[in-house]
Order: sequence, then structure tokens, then C-alpha cells
Amino acid sequence: MEDIQQPARGRFAPSPTGLLHLGHAQTMLMNWLQVRAMGGQLVLRVEDVDGGRCRADADAAIARDLRWLGFDWDEGPDVGGPHAPYRQSERFDRYRAALETLGDRLFACSCTRKELSALATGEGEQRYPGICRGGATRPERPSSLRVRVDPGLISWCDQVVGPQSEDPSTVCGDFILRTKGGDFAYQLACVVDDIAMGITHVLRGEDLLSSTGRQLLLYGWLGAAPPRFAHVPLRREVDGRRLEKRRGSRAIAAMRDAGEEPRVLLGAVAADLGLLPPGEAASPHDLLPAFRRVWPGLLGRGDPARDPATEA
Repeated sequence: MEDIQQPARGRFAPSPTGLLHLGHAQTMLMNWLQVRAMGGQLVLRVEDVDGGRCRADADAAIARDLRWLGFDWDEGPDVGGPHAPYRQSERFDRYRAALETLGDRLFACSCTRKELSALATGEGEQRYPGICRGGATRPERPSSLRVRVDPGLISWCDQVVGPQSEDPSTVCGDFILRTKGGDFAYQLACVVDDIAMGITHVLRGEDLLSSTGRQLLLYGWLGAAPPRFAHVPLRREVDGRRLEKRRGSRAIAAMRDAGEEPRVLLGAVAADLGLLPPGEAASPHDLLPAFRRVWPGLLGRGDPARDPATEA
């Protein structure tokens, strides 16, 4: 497998809906180690497309918490860079342009959540049943924009969980790219920004594995090569639940205010990732040798199109 010619570029892209917790620190740590171990560049991007849930002061708090833990980045809202702006709320013109590129793949959908829930069968993600696909919208209602997903298998090789394949037409069906309220959907904004910022490696929590198939479709429709994907285990509470802001998982800022040491906190995260024995403290730089040894699969720099590829 040939090396890619451009430097490895990764990104950490939190939503400013609240304070960071150690689950965010774990994902940032893995992103930072992956990119630094390959001599690449790291982007901090604030994913604030959902204006109703975002806090005005949260992106400054994000940067403060990450720097306190010892992280740095090459591009971001606070340091600038060639791909600015780094807040999604300032990049809406890019998302509108992408919708124009998708053109006749899009259709308006006036279905309500209640209507779709009544048609749902089984558990898990609900597949859109195609009600408005043929233009059967109700003009008196607000409409979202969906993209038409035709049957077809999408395959890729995840750097952590290995070979994956799915047919998005049976998993989710036609998915939303712009909501009824006019907000751009995560799937669209994420892909458009990763293309524009030259992201070569996407490392994120395993809860987003199910988004990969539809995002690979978007890469193909927008005429761009996909990055390499890696989905790492989530950090969990002692009862097994994932850490979440809305459930009151303890914030990094609260730990700092309580006088806890950042190297100790980062050491605990690193121990759970197999990078340190329990009880040791460390900075991100301290962990690079162990990362290369413990997570060698995350150092791949090959062309993702040469892996089991998307057939978008």
C-alpha cells in the first residue's frame, strides 16, 4: 500500500453544548496521538450547527480545558489557519453549495416524527420509508430536505474495528441534510468540512460508526476521496453508561477547580487505553512511544480508496 502524499490531518470536533468531560479528553488524546505519531497536523473544529443547543461561551471553555490537559493543535478558532473559519456556524455558505451540487438527489419531506414513529418496526435506527420520495409532500407543512439513497453495499476498513459493510438504503434510507427549521444536518456539515479542510484521518467514538456508510455516500456524491476512519471505544461511567453532558458526567472544569492534576487525570485515561499502568501520571507527549506500540493499526497512512472501498 502506497503512502499518501499529503501530511496526515486529523480533527477533534466537539459540539459546544456544555462542558467537556473525560470522554472528550479520551477522544482528543487518541486524535492527538494518532496525528502527532505520524508527524501530521491537528485541527480543532467547533461543530455548532445546532444553534438551539449551543452555548455562546462553550467554545472558549473547550479550548481552556484542552490546553489545561496539555494538548495543542495546529488550526482552530483560537489560532486561525488556512481553512478558517473553524466554527460551523460561520460555514453555512459551504453547506448550501454542497446542497446545490447534490441537486436532483434531494427532495422535500413534510413527514412528522409522530407519523414516522407510528410506522416504525422493531428497535434501533428507524429507516425512512420513502413517503415523500415521489413528491407527495404536504405544502402547508414545513419541509426538511432528504437525499435519495438507492440500494447498494458500502464497504470500508475501519482502523480499529476492521472490515465493515452495510447498505444504507436498508439501515437508514433517505436521510435528512437540512432540517425543517433550516439547520444543516451533522452528516452534511461534517463531510463538507472534512473535505474542505483536507482531513485524511477521522478518529471518533464508536457511537458514530453507524454514520460512516451514509458519510461515505456523501463523499462519493461530492466527488471527494474519503478519509481513513477509526472508531474507538467510549469512556463509560462505573455503571457502564457512556459519559454524557446531559446525564451530568463530571466536567473537566470542575476537576480543575477542585485542584486535581491534569497529568493524573490524563494518566487515568491513558491507563484505560492500555497506554500506562494504573496510577501513573503523564502528559500527551509522554504517551507517544506507548501509543506507537499499543495502537499500531492507527498509524496507517495508505490511500483509503485502496482499502475495501466505498461503492458510492
